[in-house]
Amino acid sequence: MQEISQPIDQELVLIGGGHSNAIVLQLLGAKPLPGVRITLIANTPHAPYSGMLPGYVAGFYKFDECHINLRKLAQFAGAKLIIDEAIGLDLANNKVLCANSLPVAFDVVSVDIGSTPATISVPGATEFAIPAKPVPQLLESWHRLLEEIIVTPKKPHSLGIVGGGAGGVELALAMDARLRQIFKKTELPADILQIHIFHRDGEIMPSYNRWVRRHLQKILTKRAIQLHLGETVCAVEKQNSSLMIHSESGLSVECDRIFWVTQASAPAWLQDAGLATDERGFIQVNEFLQSVSHPQVFAAGDVATIIQNPCPKAGVFAVRQGKPLYENLRRSLLGESLKPYQPQKQYLSLIGTGTGSAIASRGAWGFGPSPLLWWWKDWIDRRFMAQFSELPVKPQ
Repeated sequence: MQEISQPIDQELVLIGGGHSNAIVLQLLGAKPLPGVRITLIANTPHAPYSGMLPGYVAGFYKFDECHINLRKLAQFAGAKLIIDEAIGLDLANNKVLCANSLPVAFDVVSVDIGSTPATISVPGATEFAIPAKPVPQLLESWHRLLEEIIVTPKKPHSLGIVGGGAGGVELALAMDARLRQIFKKTELPADILQIHIFHRDGEIMPSYNRWVRRHLQKILTKRAIQLHLGETVCAVEKQNSSLMIHSESGLSVECDRIFWVTQASAPAWLQDAGLATDERGFIQVNEFLQSVSHPQVFAAGDVATIIQNPCPKAGVFAVRQGKPLYENLRRSLLGESLKPYQPQKQYLSLIGTGTGSAIASRGAWGFGPSPLLWWWKDWIDRRFMAQFSELPVKPQ
């Protein structure tokens, strides 16, 4: 007997395939909301999982193991997928503006588009540096570098990484491990590779405890990764076929490629839409992950700032916010009262070294590096990804 289709009463639009929105789609697929049409707008059909990306760069994972297949996920959730870039919100008429598609109407919208490194204040950075986000752009540049090494194996390589936070340090360790593995297989000398980290503070990873900072700095030094601490990059310029990084102290370093892994920033269109934002342009939300200025807008992950309990821009919070976001989107659509989300004050961070070990950090506590910790991190990450790769087949 053919099922009678449910009339559509409300439109739920998800902007971005970030961790929180992905969890929302998985939960909506498991328990659909009758009368609600779902649309996902994402600029890529494969959403990267941040926890496994350094491992992918280091060669531990294949592409599909660390990317969420949004086509498959949208199909499971019964959602329409639009591959396009959201460029604005018309909040007077409740529409999402896209770069190449018609405006998409919504009753409730959830924004989870992550963040991008701030580069606008440094001359030449936007033009010549490779930002860590969006991730597809970073990985495209990384793949080109690997191909170049195969074609010209004896050519020296000098890489610059601007930003000595956890993202920059873990990326440097992953790149170093992968490239040295390639050089070892081809019997090339280790000194044809140089990696430089530029950081404005006197120590790397200022948001981590002293033990973790000191141990990771020792690992970087042991692996001959050059640390330029207390150096504020003020310009990037092209000189012939190379790039030059200039800092305020007068230091200049020549590099082949420059990766930008600095403090996160938000796209300007969020503020231009009239949403209440913080000083960096991130959407200000309340304890319900709901915009403080526009109740029909929800936001999670890096793009959101919870005004009562600001969280670090870390993937662990985007993952934890997935279920509370789903619950409040559901309640909003059903006209029910919302439930507050309380982020944890401390969280476990497992930092890969690129060589099959990891360091654990939680508050003032730290341990490692240890292969057991890498095994633990790998188990956590694979378990998270399994909920998207092992979706049950729905009856037609």
